[in-house]
Amino acid sequence: MAELKEEVLEIFTRTGALQQGHFVLRSGLHSGHFFQCAQVCQDMMAVTRLTELLMPQLRGLDYATVLAPAMGGLVIGQEVARQTRKRYIFAEKVNDRLTLRRGFKFAPGERVLVVEDVVTRGGRAQETLDIVTSGGGIPVAVVMLVDRSAGQTTLTVPMISLLKMSYPTYEADALPPELAAIPVAKPGS
Repeated sequence: MAELKEEVLEIFTRTGALQQGHFVLRSGLHSGHFFQCAQVCQDMMAVTRLTELLMPQLRGLDYATVLAPAMGGLVIGQEVARQTRKRYIFAEKVNDRLTLRRGFKFAPGERVLVVEDVVTRGGRAQETLDIVTSGGGIPVAVVMLVDRSAGQTTLTVPMISLLKMSYPTYEADALPPELAAIPVAKPGS
């Protein structure tokens, strides 16, 4: 397991996806670390390898469709679908809420795997799960590259991650002095 974590961190570091500084996360929390998975997703060999490393954890899951929320989950979701030969669809933002568009629908009872890049509190992942259930599908699990909560976040389905990391996060009014001294960036998700 240590070798897996080491390889994954090496990929994130080499591609510039694991960044250090002062960041505002989508959750509104501040952190000294940020996973900008868009950086790793430029390197399709890295995406392929990360997905290969994730595949053993997906064995035994029964699903027909992979659903990824925009933007973060798009590339990794498509690669999971490609490697598992499943249907791939995505949810996109309209007025800052996720929705299915482009004629995407679920058959009644269709089993759906949600794929994300990074989960911190799980808000966007839960929003995606709600789309599945409201559309008549059955969510099976949420798969992600990075669980920033190190297993502390819970959703209505199992969470499967390639890497569990817990970098400290802070409310805006409770920043440690060393973080407050660094200019803040909001890199987006």
